[in-house]
Amino acid sequence: MFIFLTCVQLLIAAALVGVILMQKSEGGGLGMGGSPTGLMSARGAADFLTRATGVLATLFVVLSIVLAALAVRASGGQAVDTSLVRSAPVDPLAGAAQTAPPAAAAASATNSTAPAPVLPADPLGGAAKK
Repeated sequence: MFIFLTCVQLLIAAALVGVILMQKSEGGGLGMGGSPTGLMSARGAADFLTRATGVLATLFVVLSIVLAALAVRASGGQAVDTSLVRSAPVDPLAGAAQTAPPAAAAASATNSTAPAPVLPADPLGGAAKK
């Protein structure tokens, strides 16, 4: 049902784009040419395209709301998967303690006695910044 309604919405969106592009614009849009002696006059075609735009836009919005409701109902009882959550490192200059997962905390505790790496000097004479 969800896939069918999604396909219907795709067709409505394509039709809406087409109807909007066929409308005559004062600013020089694609505009629909034609003679007033045809089956539909220019005014009748403009009225039809205006009504078609309104109907298609309404159908698009209603169908979007229905699809959103169906999506919420389909995924309503599921919990959020947090198995891939990583904690972001905190800026050491900000003064807040850095939070690390237990495995990383144990690894950093064994390396706490290692000296800090020495950075190369700046070619302009100052020390390199971290």
